[in-house]
Amino acid sequence: MSSLLKVDSEIKTKVDAFRERITSEAEDLVANFFPKKLLELDHFLKDPSINISELKEIHSEINLTVPDPILISSLHDGLEGQNAKKRKLEDGGEDAVVTGTKVFVMPGGMMKCNGNLVELIEKVKPEIRTLIEKCNTVKMWVQLLIPRIEDGNNFGVSIQEETVAELRTVEGEAASYLDQISRYYITRAKLVSKIAKYPHVEDYRRTVTEIDEKEYISLKIIVSELRNQYVTLHDMILKNIEKIKRPRSSNADALY
Repeated sequence: MSSLLKVDSEIKTKVDAFRERITSEAEDLVANFFPKKLLELDHFLKDPSINISELKEIHSEINLTVPDPILISSLHDGLEGQNAKKRKLEDGGEDAVVTGTKVFVMPGGMMKCNGNLVELIEKVKPEIRTLIEKCNTVKMWVQLLIPRIEDGNNFGVSIQEETVAELRTVEGEAASYLDQISRYYITRAKLVSKIAKYPHVEDYRRTVTEIDEKEYISLKIIVSELRNQYVTLHDMILKNIEKIKRPRSSNADALY
């Protein structure tokens, strides 16, 4: 068939080889990798490290001591509190309002992360990345199978488009899991900074414990969702594999 575009034969050969490689890899992913991975994640969900019933076991000690309170011996007699002079800083600088403890260095060195959660996160993150990469490969395969646009006989094409949309949705959800992990680290760091600045406020310490527990529960939900997405994609593609690979039936097939 003559072409309206002149394509270099060497480039066309390389592109065809790429298409064949994507097709072979994607079919193997759907037929073998997806079911193996969903079974692997299902087994991971039964691991003791992700099924701790007492959440206090994942708590991390905040190694920031509470300093002794500063006692002000006396104020200027005869003056009301609102008219008293502001206490000068010990370094003899200008009058200033004390807004918290100035932190130049942590007393115990670097403030460590929650080791239990870091270990679990390092196991979950590669699974998230794997799902994103594999979905991208399968999505490319289905997109390359979409035939040219024609009038009528597009039911199979609509199934291909729905499959691509589902794969794109899964990719987006998996990427949001990575954002969630980053937000956890940032939020916890801000709270620990608050504890260092306001060591006497217990609510900050309790909040760190609460977000650690929340992140632990979220990680288990993420693993469960990863497993469910593998199940859904495997089932959806297998049920519609005929229409995905052959979206349009020939005239001969329609007659008999």
